[in-house]
Amino acid sequence: MNIAKILEYALEREYEGKRFFSENAERLQNAAAQSAFKAIAEEEQRHIDFISAQIAALNAGVPALSPELPQAGFFADRAENEHIAETVAEAMVADLPVLRMAYLIERDFAEFYEMAAGKAEGQAKEILEMLSHWESGHERLFKKMHDHAFEQYAQMPWGG
Repeated sequence: MNIAKILEYALEREYEGKRFFSENAERLQNAAAQSAFKAIAEEEQRHIDFISAQIAALNAGVPALSPELPQAGFFADRAENEHIAETVAEAMVADLPVLRMAYLIERDFAEFYEMAAGKAEGQAKEILEMLSHWESGHERLFKKMHDHAFEQYAQMPWGG
C-alpha cells in the first residue's frame, strides 16, 4: 500500500468537500444550516492542513506527524450535544437535497479512510483511523439533520 498515494487522493477529496460546504453555505436558506456548513468547511480546511503536513513529512523522509488536532470534530460534537439538527429541521425542507449530499460526502470520506486504515499499519493506520473518526462525526451530524428535516417534510400537508 502506498500511503503517499492514499494521502494525495484524500487531499483532493478534502478540497472537494471544503468547496462543497463553502459554496452551499451561501445557497442554504436556513441560517443555522449555513453556520453548520461554514463550520464544517473550516474543519475540512484543518483536514487539508493536516494531510498536507503528512505528505510533506513523507516527501522529506521524516516520520509521519503524530495525529494531534484536539479541535478535530469540535463542531460535529458540539452540534450533536446542542441538538442543532432539531433546531434546524423545521426550516430545512427546501435544503433536503443539499443535506443529503452533505451526508453522502461525509459517509464516503469516512468509508474511504476506514478502508485505507484496514490496509495500513503503524502510524499510517493510526492517522487514517483518526481521519475516519472525524468524518464519521460529520456524517452523523448531517444524517441527523437530513432525517429531521425529512420527517418535517413528510408531515406537511400536500402543497406545503
